[in-house]
Amino acid sequence: MRAARPSSPALFALLVAGCAPVINVEGSFFPAWLLCLLLGVALTAALRPALAKAGLEPHLGPLLVVYPCLCLLFTFTLWLLLYRS
Repeated sequence: MRAARPSSPALFALLVAGCAPVINVEGSFFPAWLLCLLLGVALTAALRPALAKAGLEPHLGPLLVVYPCLCLLFTFTLWLLLYRS
């Protein structure tokens, strides 16, 4: 008979559950990654008109790949700048 073993993702989630910094926003606690993600989306949305006006958007490649990658770039950069310890 096979012994039951804990699932690796579940075990990993339990180990890192307390590692994320939280931010107090109006008395409610939000994970810091959520704030970085929202700022990354906002920066990407603000950059899109500038790229379109400069005429660079047709040369970027598949936009369905480029804009999510820009969003992740901004998100991870903000995370490193604001919350590295």
